[in-house]
Amino acid sequence: MRAAEWRVGAAGAAVVGVAFGMGRFTFGLTLPGLRDDPSLSATGLPDPLLGLIAGGTFAGFLAGIVGAPLLAARRGPRAPTTVGGVCGAVGALLVVLAGSPGELAAGAVLAGSAAGWVWAPYSDIVEALARPVVRPGLLSAISTGTSGGLVLTGVVAIIAGEHWRAVWAATALASVAAALLNLAWVPTLPARSGGETRRLPWPALVAPAGYAVVYQAATALGFTYAADVARTTGLDADARPVLFVIIGVLGLAGLATGALSARLGPGRVAAGCLLVLGVALALFAVGDRSPALALLAAAVFAPVYMIGAATLAVWTSAVAPTDPGRALTATMVVGAVGAILAPVAVGGLTPALGLPALLATAGVLSAVVGLGLVRQAR
Repeated sequence: MRAAEWRVGAAGAAVVGVAFGMGRFTFGLTLPGLRDDPSLSATGLPDPLLGLIAGGTFAGFLAGIVGAPLLAARRGPRAPTTVGGVCGAVGALLVVLAGSPGELAAGAVLAGSAAGWVWAPYSDIVEALARPVVRPGLLSAISTGTSGGLVLTGVVAIIAGEHWRAVWAATALASVAAALLNLAWVPTLPARSGGETRRLPWPALVAPAGYAVVYQAATALGFTYAADVARTTGLDADARPVLFVIIGVLGLAGLATGALSARLGPGRVAAGCLLVLGVALALFAVGDRSPALALLAAAVFAPVYMIGAATLAVWTSAVAPTDPGRALTATMVVGAVGAILAPVAVGGLTPALGLPALLATAGVLSAVVGLGLVRQAR
């Protein structure tokens, strides 16, 4: 691999790792601690409000997805990745300083938007700077950078214990560091001319977009409620972040996405991810019965989360090789709807139906859609 390609892959993995593994998912990791923090609310934060904030973080993600191509069209694809770093740093800092649910929500939503700003532009950066033969591997490596972010945030949470604000402080610092590395190793690229970004194969994007909706909904629920399931099962605050470390380490399986997609086709890989995500959510649903089940759920969830994310990038790049960033953006915009609505719906229904029943239902739906994709991919 050439030096320029290696630098782009490393910087992209760092930026995506911090934006996704920390900025987007730290809310779920710290949810058990902030739920009963008197500095935020004397009576505690109710499930419907927590679900609303969780959904809001994914709404921030959607805003970043929509804004990224608009900015890239004017300033080139590196510009949105810089904005993402700023959003991650400022949003996390706002959470650190939050003294009310409103301030908490504002910071979490801004931090959550970072992931939307940074992911799709890297498809265009890789297309511009890397040879075709190495692009699938680079896209897999960049997407799998999330694993590093998850491990880092999990380790920080283990060290911090009950001090959930320290985890958000680490997220702010990591966002700054990743943004600076990105500026140093990724060159400024020109914006595309309007004529180069007008045509997308919309019929061919229907399947990736449908997959994105279910994938985003399932993974949003997993990350939002994994630590809460661990709390219910009796894991100490120091042990709960182990779930995120497990997800990060086993998520390195995402590095194999390029090879898997080349052998099986991205549609089949995506279908398999939804099937296994269904199993993982079912395990989270019964995870409150024992710590072993909660840890097993995280272990099953981890590889398909990362492979599933990388598959979407590889799939859209294959469908629209001349405009991969815009194709990925289109599918993520649709998919973000699932990520926004799933936590809001589960949070609102939890007092009446209970979290286990809702996670199990989501798992069944994910598996059913996965079976449908298997049939379509034949």
